[in-house]
Amino acid sequence: MAKSAGQKLKLLYIIKLLTENTDENHPVSTADIIAYLETKDIHSERKSIYDDIEKLCDFGYDIIQVHSRLGGGYYMASRDFELAELKLLVDAVQSSRFITTRKSRSLIKKLEHMAGKYDAGKLQRQVYVAGRIKTENESIYYNIDNIHRAIQGNKQIEFQYLDWNLKKELVPRIGSRKQASPWALIWKEENYYLAAYDGTDGIMKHYRVDKMGQVKVLKEAREGLEQFSEIDPAVYTNQTFGMFSGETETVTLQFPNRLVGVVLDRFGREADIRPMTDRIFRIRVKVAVSGQFFGWLSGIGREAVVIAPASVKERYRKWLTDIVATMQLTAELPEAFREKEEG
Repeated sequence: MAKSAGQKLKLLYIIKLLTENTDENHPVSTADIIAYLETKDIHSERKSIYDDIEKLCDFGYDIIQVHSRLGGGYYMASRDFELAELKLLVDAVQSSRFITTRKSRSLIKKLEHMAGKYDAGKLQRQVYVAGRIKTENESIYYNIDNIHRAIQGNKQIEFQYLDWNLKKELVPRIGSRKQASPWALIWKEENYYLAAYDGTDGIMKHYRVDKMGQVKVLKEAREGLEQFSEIDPAVYTNQTFGMFSGETETVTLQFPNRLVGVVLDRFGREADIRPMTDRIFRIRVKVAVSGQFFGWLSGIGREAVVIAPASVKERYRKWLTDIVATMQLTAELPEAFREKEEG
């Protein structure tokens, strides 16, 4: 047989065919392989196909030969990722708010390719997640890559912080060009955050990665090693509500026993929980005291009680009374004025 220019690609095309077009229920025959290779201008004989399959198996590919009166063939028995694993990856990509819709579709398409055409449809049924809000920051892939490079290279970064405007556009925040030392990326409440040291203010701060634009790796070495070494990222994320900063204090809270699961989800299984009676328990935990912390407490309602310290109890009481006062003030406005304000 005269060797064509494509003979060197023969094994690669066979693997491509088996990977993309076969599974246990859809083997391809030797004749199918020969016909496929012909479309690539590669001429083959049955014996050479047998030898090629044997070489691929020797190399490590899990190719199974099926013998059947109705027509056997070959199929790829195992892949780098099982279908169940690919479904998990698809769900993770689709549910990630920091990945844009366009990038999500691109990634999922690549995952479908890894499953083969017969299982790709099973992944497509996993794609839609109701009400999912995705970021619009298309440069996030490259920003995350630059952040990782800076962390690995012990370098500082520079970036522009972004805000949403009333046109639903991400635009640069005025005067928000920042320089910081990146130390860790944190996944929290469906968002990606960067924990970085601000050399100007001398403290650790965190930033929403999807609101970071034009991230550049600088030549300057990172600062803040001592400050970062004092932080346990897992504990830090449990202390910080909605990743909003606040003065960290140790507080004692009280809840009914039936809410222990809610409390453990919030503060972690290592939280210091103490049964008080057969109906209630208390927890002593460090939290960043902020409006988001009070909002979490108020969402639980009167069953969430701040026991100590007195200063936090007073701040929580004032936070609640200020909200009530604002609602009362709005209710007392003339009807025409309220409608104008709401419009």
